[in-house]
Amino acid sequence: HHDAADGEPAQEHSIALRAGTDYIDPAGFRTRMRFDRTERLWTLVATEGRSTSLHKPCTVSGGGKSEISKEIRDAFLAGNAYCPDFDADMDAVDEILHRDFSMRFKDPQLSGTDHRPILSPERSVGSVIKLLTASSDFTDEYNSWIESIPPFRKELVFTVKRYYRPEWGSDWRSHFSVAPTNGRHGNMVRLDGQKIHVNMLRVGFDADGAWRLFSLRHDYAPAVKVQTEDDMTASVVTPPGLTTGPTGLSRKLVRNCELLLFQRPDDAIVRGYDSQTEMDMSGDDLFISNYQPLTRDEVRQMCDDVVHFSEFTDPMATFLSDFAHAEPGSTPAFAVSSANPRLIDGVPSRNPRYLQKRPDIAQPRQTQLADLASHLHHRVPMHEDLPLPVDVVAAGRRNNPPEGRIPALCAYNPLHYMELPELFMEFISSMTGKSPSTTGAGSEGALTKAPFNAMPAVYDLNASFLSFVLGGYDGWLSSAGFIGPNVRVAHDISLLVPEVFARMTPAERDAGTLIAGGYLEKLEDYELDGDLIPASRLGYRMTDHFMKRYFGRIFMHPDTIFTDEMLRPELQDEKIFADSVRTIATTHARVAQAYFDDDTARLAVPPLKALLEIMAHGESAEGLTLDDPRLRERFTRESVVSSEWYAARLDAKQAEDIRRSRQGIEVLSEFMADPRNAAACKEIDAQGRMEQIRAINARARRVEYRQMLEGTLGRQAILR
Repeated sequence: HHDAADGEPAQEHSIALRAGTDYIDPAGFRTRMRFDRTERLWTLVATEGRSTSLHKPCTVSGGGKSEISKEIRDAFLAGNAYCPDFDADMDAVDEILHRDFSMRFKDPQLSGTDHRPILSPERSVGSVIKLLTASSDFTDEYNSWIESIPPFRKELVFTVKRYYRPEWGSDWRSHFSVAPTNGRHGNMVRLDGQKIHVNMLRVGFDADGAWRLFSLRHDYAPAVKVQTEDDMTASVVTPPGLTTGPTGLSRKLVRNCELLLFQRPDDAIVRGYDSQTEMDMSGDDLFISNYQPLTRDEVRQMCDDVVHFSEFTDPMATFLSDFAHAEPGSTPAFAVSSANPRLIDGVPSRNPRYLQKRPDIAQPRQTQLADLASHLHHRVPMHEDLPLPVDVVAAGRRNNPPEGRIPALCAYNPLHYMELPELFMEFISSMTGKSPSTTGAGSEGALTKAPFNAMPAVYDLNASFLSFVLGGYDGWLSSAGFIGPNVRVAHDISLLVPEVFARMTPAERDAGTLIAGGYLEKLEDYELDGDLIPASRLGYRMTDHFMKRYFGRIFMHPDTIFTDEMLRPELQDEKIFADSVRTIATTHARVAQAYFDDDTARLAVPPLKALLEIMAHGESAEGLTLDDPRLRERFTRESVVSSEWYAARLDAKQAEDIRRSRQGIEVLSEFMADPRNAAACKEIDAQGRMEQIRAINARARRVEYRQMLEGTLGRQAILR
């Protein structure tokens, strides 16, 4: 509508809704039409203008660094809406639709307050999923009724809700049918004659290797992703107020250091599963490692096996087919397939690699659309930079069951939260389980940077600690590889974590709120066979309450995604769980002792120095233990910003900026004073540079500059 002006009536304007066009409103809300070739349906896909920046630091080999930015749609499998007995099942659906749900709450104050019917426009699909998912908020009688409903009937209710239109009124049933097959009622549900398809997603494997498949909500659309990092990231911590984000907290900004990403596409061995890898490896300018060189005859044999060859996506299938049917003797003489790693002694390599072009550069339109939406959402003019700080920090861990000489490391459930003391014990040790990139379990060095860091690791630990405490960031850990010794999950959870966090508001993501609401449970130390098992070092782990609520924004049956044995891995094998915790504690002690052996522990900021002492010796030099309130208070923002050691870091930063700018003035003055440099001085505008460096020096000397440094990392005050 166009607002009325000068007494003129308001006018309504419209524009055509075209395929291939993104429509963005003034708040950054995006809408686009998408054609689903499987369902033969056009759908509207909406994307919020509010973005969520997920940072995955300190992630060990095989922990899922690359997976957070991969397109989860690649993992979808298409199925059909199903019912075994259409008439009986639709009768049951009708009963559910007409049920009075107002008395479901256990709380007497809530009982009788919610009378919204399932098909009411006041209820979303998500609301209906919550309605039909057992919860501790509901009465035992109501939960028993929910549990008695077969899953396929719940899905039929969700299907009716998803496709229901207000103009149908009470006549929703006539729009759904099944097509007779061989003279009998069929089982595939149709909407106005068209099959209704259901996307499914794998979340781990059963004991026999079968995929654990779960139906996705009909209204679920994957998050739109812009990749900001992969293996190597440059970062800076800004003082409060310079970027978007919570008031009074510092913010972390990250930038990708890589132009090409060194990928190990574990799932590409399954033809058609990783469409991104198949597209990349079918193109030009490809760098590969550990892929099998295939001759033309070998590729022809692959093509002749039409059933299996058809499993490839079109780009890889076309690439291989063109190579197979090229003229004999033409070049190249070899090709590689994304599903054929190099054979070493007859065994496929588990560490195939290729260099991927950065998606944010390879797909500039999506990157620019996201940037435009963010500018509109935050009301920042397009000609101004809009740095988007980190919102969620979720490191990844690689878990493995015991295997030969490799110890158990499988005590984590799918998602853990750790308070800063436990989190930094984890970061200091940076344990990895067995993965295709490693020869076994062990430590990859603090923050997983040992192979790349020529400086004492404690410098980076100090900076990382300050980035967490000054920014008020919660520390999350997601699992890859295994959950417990029996459930293999590969990178399925790594793909899901961004989807879950993107659908949570900042208030919902707050760890304190989640703990208070029962969404996270704390692990406590316990005794087993007379030994103390320090399970408290695992922090908090997600509960079924978290699973039902937040995974319910993605799946139709969120209560089935993770079993009790996955949420509590000790139920799979109590001894292996205890051994895993012992492995963690032993690694903590061994790694921490190394900081005392090389005398770098003295360079740690006081909270981390005390933590290293506890890891190595069980208590700090002052006699503090891990659960001592006096120790934990030192890990708070209030304690840090008021400490003498933090002030010393800021003083060191100011002094270094003054020294460096003064040195710049001296060097440039000497250069300008030499007559032989007259032409060069003019070419580089030496006088302009001198004015800039003098301004920097004058600014660094001011009291206001020292005040501006509050909330930043400062500088390492004590150097080796």
